[in-house]
Amino acid sequence: MNLSEFSRLLLDHPDHGMTLALPDSSTAPAHFHITEVGAISKAFLDCGGKRHSEQTCVLQVWVADDFVHRIQAGKLARILEAASDLFGSQDVPVEFEHEAPVLTRLPIESIETDEQMITFHLSLKKADCLAKDICLPKRDFSLPNIPQKNFPAKSLTGSIQVFNFKK
Repeated sequence: MNLSEFSRLLLDHPDHGMTLALPDSSTAPAHFHITEVGAISKAFLDCGGKRHSEQTCVLQVWVADDFVHRIQAGKLARILEAASDLFGSQDVPVEFEHEAPVLTRLPIESIETDEQMITFHLSLKKADCLAKDICLPKRDFSLPNIPQKNFPAKSLTGSIQVFNFKK
């Protein structure tokens, strides 16, 4: 989900609460805070020598001991509006950063809304090779060239059977 879609969802449901469904099927405590809106930029070189760059909107989740705290979608929309100048584009993906148990960035896999709540289903990030054409061995699934010969094979009765292998 990109930042413009995320912001639109929050603005369309300003009085809704929010739930973060974590990849292990648990949920973040309902009294979580969003303590940072970060514009994270990454420039990197893949194993094939190609340069890449990406930017992500990262919302840092923090859980305190103020158990009555609840953040509403409208308040988060206002926070994102105040941070909008951090982003060159609204087309950047949104991730939550949560201690689960170590600080981990969790992309939004899907969302659900009902009359009172927006549930963000979060997933784990996956590593991938961006230069598979260079790094992975070429795979040839064709059959090898087998010479056309008659190969004798003995059966259990002692007679000879002939197998003819053709391409």
